[in-house]
Amino acid sequence: MKKSLSLIVGAVLLAFPLAMGVARASAAKPNIICILADDLGYGDVQFLNPERGKISTPHIDQLARQGMVFTDAHTSSSVCTPTRYGLLTGRYNWRTTKQAGVLSGYSAPMIARDRLTVAGILKQQGYSTACIGKWHLGLGLPTTNGKSLNIKGLTNIDWKGVIENGPTDLGFDFYYGISASLDMPPYIYIENDRFVGACTTQKAFHRKGPAHADFEAVDVLPEIGRKTVAFIKGQDALKPFFAYVAFTSPHTPIVPTKGWQGKSELGPYGDFTMQTDAVIGEIVAAIDQQGFGENTLIIVTSDNGCSKAAGIAEMQEKGHFPSARLRGSKADLWDGGHRVPFIVRWPAGIEAGSSSDQLICLTDLMATCAEITGAVIPDSAGEDSVSFLPVLKGKPIASDREGVIHHSISGHFAYRQGKWKLLLAKGSGGWTSPTEAQVPSGSPEAQLYDMENDPGETRNLYENKPEIAKRLLAQLEADVARGRSTGDGPAKNDADRIKLWKSAK
Repeated sequence: MKKSLSLIVGAVLLAFPLAMGVARASAAKPNIICILADDLGYGDVQFLNPERGKISTPHIDQLARQGMVFTDAHTSSSVCTPTRYGLLTGRYNWRTTKQAGVLSGYSAPMIARDRLTVAGILKQQGYSTACIGKWHLGLGLPTTNGKSLNIKGLTNIDWKGVIENGPTDLGFDFYYGISASLDMPPYIYIENDRFVGACTTQKAFHRKGPAHADFEAVDVLPEIGRKTVAFIKGQDALKPFFAYVAFTSPHTPIVPTKGWQGKSELGPYGDFTMQTDAVIGEIVAAIDQQGFGENTLIIVTSDNGCSKAAGIAEMQEKGHFPSARLRGSKADLWDGGHRVPFIVRWPAGIEAGSSSDQLICLTDLMATCAEITGAVIPDSAGEDSVSFLPVLKGKPIASDREGVIHHSISGHFAYRQGKWKLLLAKGSGGWTSPTEAQVPSGSPEAQLYDMENDPGETRNLYENKPEIAKRLLAQLEADVARGRSTGDGPAKNDADRIKLWKSAK
């Protein structure tokens, strides 16, 4: 009896350190990885579009089964530069002076150097932070003569100089990637605040411009995957890390590597999307192999809807609908332009196989990361960010934000509150027909849709529900005017004037 008792006591004492280790691990700040695909439509993920999707995405689908799917997640804009600004700053892009369109590979920085980013907050919380892939938020490119960049001739770029106001000045410890989209020069990698070599030739990946002799568009997606895996493998289990991984795919140029060509039977876009999914699988595998899987929050999303350059009409003829049952695509104010895949896996914090139809925006990453880590966002940051951590715990979002503001490539506004969506545009507000110029005369000055009963935005109720349209417009005007849509601290837009009605009323 005494021997049995001593064995039991010994077993308990041996198990105690292990139990304490598990408790510490569960209480530790999670690693966070945000993978942002480029132009991946909501319906391009097979799990989200089983009836009208024909592209195989097994790795994203597996994440969906292991974690949570958000079915009503939106970017802050239907094009890339403004969405990236919103994701990293927790602030709507149109509060800056950039009211429409996107930046180029040579543009000046869009994020002010003193503005707090998601990376900045997490760095303050003890995280190692990395940005890998497409930046597209402007950079302070060095010049050989100290003068402004000669945009026309690009004759005065200093390829050996220090790049200013880039990722490593905005909270990231490490950066490796390219300045903008894969079809925008200069075609050269950047590591931290330096070019990796020099552009000694000219190449054209849709747009012609300076290029490093060894740079090829087809190599960039695999390189982003390799650099991300290397970063993960280099991390210390005792220090949390944050990686913002911005893919260049399946954006143009649509360049699947040879091994992926012909895999989808839908053409190059389908093949490139399958390869995109495979690289996501490589990153997730690295996380799990390093033993980080249980307490790593992985987000997979996109910067906007599928681009028409993908050949949407041709794919639809073969049964694949990149926007699923949504109307529109990239650049549009309709939901196909900005409702995106949003899948989160975090075994230590999320019930596997769960889903949520709560309305969220990519600007919400900042507040969510802050709540997860116990950080406090100052009044001067995250003006449009709301934490969706309660959703991950199976609870409703608690917020004073009345609704979510949508924005198109041409700067047209929409406002979503509950099931109602008001569009201050007569047409798509983007590239899909009818555009603003194509809408017949005499059409309603705006659009109003019941997204619960009409997610395809087919029945315009603007003239039938004037009281609802008036209420939504008033809330939109208030959120724009006060410089923030959350909290009550002082805030101010960078732009002196923000024009809400881009089309004549």
